[in-house]
Amino acid sequence: MRARTSRFHIPLALLAGVGFFTTACEQPAPDVPPAAEDPAPAETAMDPLERGGYLMRIGGCNDCHTPGSLLGMPDHTRAYNGGDVGFFMPGMGYVYPPNLTPDPETGLGNWTEDQIVTALRTGVRPDGRTLVPIMPWPGLSALTDEDAYAMAAYMKSLPPVANQVPAITPAGQPAPGPYMTVQFPEGMAPPGPPAP
Repeated sequence: MRARTSRFHIPLALLAGVGFFTTACEQPAPDVPPAAEDPAPAETAMDPLERGGYLMRIGGCNDCHTPGSLLGMPDHTRAYNGGDVGFFMPGMGYVYPPNLTPDPETGLGNWTEDQIVTALRTGVRPDGRTLVPIMPWPGLSALTDEDAYAMAAYMKSLPPVANQVPAITPAGQPAPGPYMTVQFPEGMAPPGPPAP
C-alpha cells in the first residue's frame, strides 16, 4: 500500500525552509537606532513632516533609495540619497533608484510637492516619463491627500545631497553598476524602454 502524500507537503516544507533561512540569516543592524513607536492611524495628531517620514519608512522607500540597503548594509547617514544597486528589466535596460533629496541637480530639488504627489500616485514624472514598473506607484495611488503631501513635504525637507545615480542604460549595453534582474512571469510581456 502506497502512502498518500499531501499536495501541500512540498510548499509547506519550502515555506518552513524559507522561514528558517530568513531567521538564521538575520543580522543585527548596530547603526540603526531603535525604532520609535510610530503611531499608525491617520487620525493621530502628527506633524506632517513626522508623518511623511513615518510613511516613507513603513512604505520601504529606503529599501531601494538608500545606498547599501539592497546589499544588506544600509547607510542610514545617506538615507534617500539614491540606490547603489539597480534593476535589470528585460526590454527596458538597467535602472537605478534615484536620489530623493531636494538637490536641484541630482535629486528632486526642481520638483514641486504637487509634482512629487503626481509621481507617487500616477507614476508620471514632471517631464512626462512614466516611472519604471519596479516603483510601486500603483499601491501608492490610494494615498490620501494628507499622506501624499506629507511624504512630499518630508522629501523636500531632507538635506540636499548631490548624488547622481547611473542613468537608464539600455539592454545590450554594459551595466553601469551592480544590479538585480527582474524576471517577468512566463506569458507576461516586459515593458518597453522608457521614453527619453
